[in-house]
Amino acid sequence: MSMSLYYSATRATPLTDAESAAVERIVAAHQASFPYEYEESLYLYDRGAGEPDEIVAGATKLPTDFERVVPVLEYLLGSLSDLRRALPGAEWRVHLDDVDIPWDDSSGFVLPE
Repeated sequence: MSMSLYYSATRATPLTDAESAAVERIVAAHQASFPYEYEESLYLYDRGAGEPDEIVAGATKLPTDFERVVPVLEYLLGSLSDLRRALPGAEWRVHLDDVDIPWDDSSGFVLPE
């Protein structure tokens, strides 16, 4: 069974040049340090997914090997937490298929218990 992590951020104002650069830095750092060579990594769509006010959007297909799902997911959630912190005022939605991933101000995006 295949699962995917979906993520998006909306905001009435577009990304500033500084925010766009921060997003690029965070994604590049994530991809450079992603320790799971044969798994999908953080993937952002060009210009969001075309939804109104969408400033960031993407998806990642998670591994089918259950032993690898949680480590990959935790790594991705850490990167998404960094992105959220870099984009103030954005409304985020992060979900694993139909399950929303909650935000915690101190921990970032965390797996529901």
